[in-house]
Amino acid sequence: MTQQHGALAGIRVLDLSRVLAGPWAAQLLGDLGAEVVKVERPGAGDDTRTWGPPFVRDGQGAPTTDAAYYLCTNRNKRSITVDMQTPAGQRLLQELAQQSDVVVENFKTGSLAQYGLDWATLSALNPRLVYCSITGFGQTGPYAQRAGYDFLIQGMGGLMSITGQPDGAPGAGPMKVGVALTDILTGLYAANAIQAALHARARTGRGQHIDLALLDVGVACLGNQAMNYLHSGQAPQRMGNAHPNTVPYQDFPTADGHMILATGNDGQYARFCAAAGHPEWASDPRFVRNTDRLQHRDVLIPLLRSATVQRTTADWIALLEKAGVPCGPINSIADVFADPQVRARGLQMAMPHAAGADVALVANPIRLSDTPVQYREAPPQLGQHTRAVLHDVLHMSEKDIDELQQKGALG
Repeated sequence: MTQQHGALAGIRVLDLSRVLAGPWAAQLLGDLGAEVVKVERPGAGDDTRTWGPPFVRDGQGAPTTDAAYYLCTNRNKRSITVDMQTPAGQRLLQELAQQSDVVVENFKTGSLAQYGLDWATLSALNPRLVYCSITGFGQTGPYAQRAGYDFLIQGMGGLMSITGQPDGAPGAGPMKVGVALTDILTGLYAANAIQAALHARARTGRGQHIDLALLDVGVACLGNQAMNYLHSGQAPQRMGNAHPNTVPYQDFPTADGHMILATGNDGQYARFCAAAGHPEWASDPRFVRNTDRLQHRDVLIPLLRSATVQRTTADWIALLEKAGVPCGPINSIADVFADPQVRARGLQMAMPHAAGADVALVANPIRLSDTPVQYREAPPQLGQHTRAVLHDVLHMSEKDIDELQQKGALG
């Protein structure tokens, strides 16, 4: 638990979001030192609290009502329960927004206006506010009123059309990525945009509205595949684990499983051929350059497979690492957290939880030399900090808080 000031110390974030994309952005800001107040529904909280099993266990080893899923994106936050459907709850959240630098929300486009928690209302109360809206399809366009979910966006945004085995292969068909990648990428874009808006505010004194859509992010992150289409007119197809622009760059069978071979240039390919005992494959006119190998992929890949099955994965990795050829195993998640490099980098960590036991978490991968990531708060229990936040931020008395509770504004 570092006592140093984080890079975003002094920034307060009012997190009205739930599930993954918005909470991921807010957690990243919290890791970087911002104070994050997570607003949740009384009695229910963030949807992901129930997305189990597995569930967090208490000090006696019994499962609690909070799912492990919730833990992945709610570190370094304080949870308050406020009913925004009540007038008193709406006024309370407006007051908190006036004392905040950032609001993050991922409600359906336009739906917060009925509660007086939309950009127009809150920016009038706090002109310095940076207000980040995360939706499936954005604030404009024919789909603006649609609900958007990661799985849906992976399909609509083209990612699934290039993920999975090619037509005619066993198990062929479009496939989603194994995590809600579009949500996570949107959270990363949101945190980046928020910091840009805060930097701009330092010059102008004004906040601004950030309109982030999962579909926009999904399309933007098609990367080289989007460029391949825009510059060829040919839509990329599913290729399994093969790469559309470089060969060999895919999985290969070994004597006891599979490995990844990821050659990024002609020199690495030639070194692989030498290590594999087939230097003639590097001088063959069909395979000398990457462009040649792309053209003759169907001939080359079976040749390489005939060689890779002769050794175990561990033997190949030891051999190719010495030769300077990028390669690696295909790890299970259990293998990942047992990997010596992952362990050396401290990517698994634990924090004391209010339930009475330490909870395992995945560390933030950002490493700043002067303002390192901070781990101040474990993911909170529902409403754990309601009274503390209202006292600390709005300087409310216990009597005032009790009155709000009696009005049904608080959980």
